[in-house]
Amino acid sequence: MAVLINSDNTLALWTIITSIAATSIFLEQKYKWASKITGCVIAMVIAALFSNFKIIPTESKVYDDVWSFLVPLAIPLLLFKANIKKIWKESGRLVILFLLSSLGTLIGVFVGFFILKNFIPMLYKVSAMMTGSYIGGSVNFAAMSQSFNVPGELVSAAVVSDNLIMAVYFLLLIALPSMAFILKFLKQKTIVKNNSENNFSANFWKAKEISLKDIALCIAASFAIVFVSQVIADYFNSVIPASDISLSFLRGMVGNKYLMITTITMILATYFPKFFGDLGGSQEIGSLIIQIFFVVIGIPASVSLIVEKSPLLLVFCAIIVSVNLLVTLFFGRIFKYKIEEVVMASNANIGGPTTAAAMAIAKGWTSLIVPVMLVGCLGYVLGNYFGIFVGDFLMRF
Repeated sequence: MAVLINSDNTLALWTIITSIAATSIFLEQKYKWASKITGCVIAMVIAALFSNFKIIPTESKVYDDVWSFLVPLAIPLLLFKANIKKIWKESGRLVILFLLSSLGTLIGVFVGFFILKNFIPMLYKVSAMMTGSYIGGSVNFAAMSQSFNVPGELVSAAVVSDNLIMAVYFLLLIALPSMAFILKFLKQKTIVKNNSENNFSANFWKAKEISLKDIALCIAASFAIVFVSQVIADYFNSVIPASDISLSFLRGMVGNKYLMITTITMILATYFPKFFGDLGGSQEIGSLIIQIFFVVIGIPASVSLIVEKSPLLLVFCAIIVSVNLLVTLFFGRIFKYKIEEVVMASNANIGGPTTAAAMAIAKGWTSLIVPVMLVGCLGYVLGNYFGIFVGDFLMRF
């Protein structure tokens, strides 16, 4: 059936994609109902409506360019503040619990995979995406979906399931500090008193100063990192034989451009913290690219397939977050962490630094805001490593 806008009408398609991304961001930040749904789901739904009503095509080179061109650029942009030395120095205690909580994510992925692998096709690909997402964030989800060539409808179904589970899970995390049996389990008698100021949230999320120089350096540095990473990854792919089983795993790691991008950016952010840490706009530009990515994965979405696949994926995501919470609580008790730290570590894993910081602000845990954002940035780094490892390992089963 013919569509209103042809696949070769690139300018019109870019207009629609960027407009949907902008609309979803506006709605999420303007209205409470939209923030609960999340901007990425709104973007997917609007995009799906455009394609299902035959306004735009389900396939186009424009969409391919987003996957292969824009998504890699988002990774360094969101990692420019991933200074490992600073993260450890300022958030060492929370880093340890975050890493232990990440172990909970890995255990949950393996448990969910072996329970459901006979019921969900290509579950190892979903496992890679959810590992990246539940240790890092949306940027890792996007990187893993492209790295393992996950079909669009499966990505869409995973996003819907992920957001439904996270909405319920965040409500649970908010309630945990008031649950007597949880405090008893952690051997806590009191909760740290909230010390937030009336306008702290507004001050924390106020507009940042961004200069033309910052934008230019952000974009140029991102292009350079992606280019160098691609060259290095291609080199390793050419010298490490794919036929050698003993070296295939190594080839999959060092020959993966996303791991190269992550590694190079992390090194630069750590050893040149003044330059990269002070670049304004990197988080905003990177987040916009990820929002555009969600628009594109919503375009080929089949509503019937999403409804068909989402229930079991919902169970899979629920298993992961449940095991993550249990493991985080277990280590919280052993190493005598406070309930606030347990909640923040788990939130930083499952939701990423922005949701964890937002919860810390809402609860008035001001001393944890900066540390949890830093460990969340560490999650952006680790998410791709663990995602590739899990996907390559579970592929064998």
